[in-house]
Amino acid sequence: MNFAVFSEYLERIEGTTKRLEITAMLGEMFNALAPDEIDKVCYLLLGKIYPDFVGIELGIADALIQRALSIASGLKIEIVSEVLKNEGDIGTCAENVIRQKKQTALFSEPLTIERVYGNLCKIAESTGSGSQDYKLKLIAEMFHDAQPLEARYIARILAGSLRLGIAESTILDALAIVFLKDMEKNVARELLEDKYNLCSDIGLIAKSVKAQGMKGIENIGLKIGVPIRAMLASRAASMEELFDRMGKFAGEYKYDGLRIQAHISNSDIKLYSRRLENLTEQFPDVIRNLRSAFRGREGIFEGECVPIDPDTDEMLPFQEVSKRRGRKYGIEETMKQIPVCLFLFDCLYLDGREYLKNSYLERRKALETAFVETEHVKFSHMKIIEDMAECEQFFNEAISAGCEGIMAKNTGPEGVYKPGKRGFLWLKYKREYKSELADTLDLVVLGAFAGKGRRAGTYGALLTGVYNPEKDTYETICKLGTGFDDATLSQMPQKFATLTVKSRPKNVISKMEPDFWFVPMVVVEVQGAELTISPVHTCGYGIMKEGAGIAVRFPRFTGRWRDDKAPTDATTTGEIIEMYKKQLKRIEERDLPE
Repeated sequence: MNFAVFSEYLERIEGTTKRLEITAMLGEMFNALAPDEIDKVCYLLLGKIYPDFVGIELGIADALIQRALSIASGLKIEIVSEVLKNEGDIGTCAENVIRQKKQTALFSEPLTIERVYGNLCKIAESTGSGSQDYKLKLIAEMFHDAQPLEARYIARILAGSLRLGIAESTILDALAIVFLKDMEKNVARELLEDKYNLCSDIGLIAKSVKAQGMKGIENIGLKIGVPIRAMLASRAASMEELFDRMGKFAGEYKYDGLRIQAHISNSDIKLYSRRLENLTEQFPDVIRNLRSAFRGREGIFEGECVPIDPDTDEMLPFQEVSKRRGRKYGIEETMKQIPVCLFLFDCLYLDGREYLKNSYLERRKALETAFVETEHVKFSHMKIIEDMAECEQFFNEAISAGCEGIMAKNTGPEGVYKPGKRGFLWLKYKREYKSELADTLDLVVLGAFAGKGRRAGTYGALLTGVYNPEKDTYETICKLGTGFDDATLSQMPQKFATLTVKSRPKNVISKMEPDFWFVPMVVVEVQGAELTISPVHTCGYGIMKEGAGIAVRFPRFTGRWRDDKAPTDATTTGEIIEMYKKQLKRIEERDLPE
């Protein structure tokens, strides 16, 4: 497919906010693509060139793109910079600059998806001496041969600002409709999602189903070195709820750390975060510790990486281990300052046997045969809980040990591991607060309001929201302005600089108009007093009360940015609705006459 045709599809998609229309357009395009193009297109639609776990990104600076546009168009760099200043978007800047090209080239080749994607890969993988000149050459060549509309999307892809509002879920919808049309729609969609949760590679899913349909999808399975999307826990409002949903259960300490998935193949070990980031280079000590503790040949395991005080051996807050993420230099020194212990809690694969469909207790047994405990590799503290007294004692012990609370896991045969799913096979119960909200919320930052007075020059408050997986949208739930110290406030404009956009993103549903809109990417931990009905917020709009949504009353920043969570891992609309219903029930019970 020519890149010009692809660009026309992107322009059509950009022109609508209706998910059904976007899905139909994607389906039409997927039908027209060749099998060796569809994987590349799926990555590009998400603003990527590889799956997340590969760890290679473009992120080309606007300055380099401007230089390439100047070379390709023959316009002075000052003119290109002025166009960007006026447009405020590198994409429309590129479109206008290429439209003003001084002369039409005698020799130019039409851009194809294959050529553009190949150049993008070369650009992303180019490092070292001379790499900037090489990148400049490749980018300028693409702009030289590009039509104005093509230039718009090439520039946005290079800058990491495509932002079509398309998520993996929308792509899966379209793939199911187009290539598994003989199956019931919901069954086909669930099959694709299950396979995607296993391989974490939307391109592989698309290429397989396009080339071979159902047969291609059936061949996709668990593979060492390819992260599985993490199973998630639902929150419990009380200890009673743990027993109501499970009866007897396996209690585990809920550690305040970084969730890690370890893939071990002989001496080769790779570490991945719950966001599928490759953390291997950042935690060489964990690699060494796993190597010395492992007693099998190969396997896939999950654990919580917890920072430890080197002087007292006490567990430290999550923020300490988060300081080690993303580091390229000074790793050895940071390891000494912030040592970690890996608390293993699950076995997904061991020595040729897959354990996803085994019960929790069977997986735990396999885990305990695979490792010997060492100073820095331990099993999560676990106990079978049968009554309330045991639960209260176990919970208090967890809090005393420095943990957030406890996990409750189903011990029956139905207690399998479900990649990428959140349900009631796992429940988390955290320390109760004095407020009505017994747990913190993980909210997505959607925008910001300009600061006044002492906060002039920075943000006065953030507009935050929850994720609605049914609609693949973000819905506002509160305006967050409390809990920030001066240092955090001063750093926020820089933190959100690359995510700032001129208008509300298509996948954000909001009645409020902040001064700045952000691409939904950053997740923040928030504590609140209670949930309340609000006419200005859109979370669960119209469900609990006509013409109103649900909001957090007296929200406060806990000091914790949840860099380990993707925006789609944030608290969901459904969770908020359930929490609000439970809050109403508690109020009703409290107000009953004795």
